[in-house]
Amino acid sequence: MPGFEVLYQAAALCLMFPDDDFRARLPLLREAAPQLREFADHAALSPPRELAAHYVEVFEAQPDHSLYLSAWREAAPTPSEELYRAHGLETTGEEPPDFLPAVLECAARTGDTGLLTDHRDGLDRLRSRLTRFGTPYATVLDAVCVTLPRDAPGR
Repeated sequence: MPGFEVLYQAAALCLMFPDDDFRARLPLLREAAPQLREFADHAALSPPRELAAHYVEVFEAQPDHSLYLSAWREAAPTPSEELYRAHGLETTGEEPPDFLPAVLECAARTGDTGLLTDHRDGLDRLRSRLTRFGTPYATVLDAVCVTLPRDAPGR
């Protein structure tokens, strides 16, 4: 079983818009993170336009499927650009720093899972909503959530 860092990096890629680069990485994602094989197989078998349309339907047309941590209105802090810089990472400015794929990538590169753990409740709610919606993206959240402790320290 690969380390959580590999899983988090792979999950971050799976939760990004599925462009041509994503499709090219699918075989590597499938092998590097066995927990994501179900999603990777689905993505590989889906025609590119259908996969892109499904992403838009799931994450952009459904406000209760937000990939932004701030949408979950938890007491936990949301990441800032300063947090990324403190870990030696730069944001591109294309997405706000609370975009889940960016947070997953930060956790993968730094080994710091604090933000993910702090937002475990919101991630669980997102996972449940994706499961009810019937999207394979739910398996990505399943894989991430299983790595996180149920209760954040200090709660």
